Amino acid sequence: MKALITGASSGLGADMARVLVEEGYEVILVARRKTRLEKLAKELGDKVKIIVKDISSTYNCMELYNEVKKEDIDILINNAGFGMCGFFNDSNLDKELDMIDLNIKSLHTLTKLFIKDFIKKDQGYILNVGSSAGFMPGPLMATYYGTKSYVVNLTSALYEELRRLNSNVSVSCLCPGPVETEFNKVARVKFSIKGASSMDVARYAIKKMFDEKLIIVPTFKMKLALAFSRFIPRKTLLKMTYKIQEKKTK
Repeated sequence: MKALITGASSGLGADMARVLVEEGYEVILVARRKTRLEKLAKELGDKVKIIVKDISSTYNCMELYNEVKKEDIDILINNAGFGMCGFFNDSNLDKELDMIDLNIKSLHTLTKLFIKDFIKKDQGYILNVGSSAGFMPGPLMATYYGTKSYVVNLTSALYEELRRLNSNVSVSCLCPGPVETEFNKVARVKFSIKGASSMDVARYAIKKMFDEKLIIVPTFKMKLALAFSRFIPRKTLLKMTYKIQEKKTK
């Protein structure tokens, strides 16, 4: 089997590549940073192909698909994305729109293109990297939380559509809490609790993807937090989330 992983130059994307290669799969790694990709490819050996591409535009997503469609991809992992923190009225609009383009439009486009092929051959796995942020409002990270809500809900809807089609194609959404990756540096935040190991999350995600689990939440603490949040009044949840986000900015 062969997997395509976006945002694969570091963090979860790189670790999921390591897990898949370890298990005998071929991988195609996509990211903007050529040096990082080349270093990872050298580490992982001859089962790896790299494509240096910025997929934040729809055109580039289409170009990527056309470049790999003859590769007979079996697994699509939409991992590329980023976040930012701050009051909505103060945050940079251009950067927010870039986030929406990458976190939503690129994921949507690649999912659309590959799911058509997967349905035709009646097999394949799609793993969309969402976040626990997709289940709640996120003052001080409003746009990021909004994009991850889209990912969670799109993936969930596709899961039911595929079930109705009696398709053997599987879609899953990875929804971790804090993970020790470069996300914090890019978003300019610092989590008040220790993040989960990126490799541990990657191993868990790949296992549950193959188990055809819809929503994948890697840690018990986050499972408990998400279950608890369902019973909290929304305005109270907003206040609690704000306090959590405020601590990150400090």
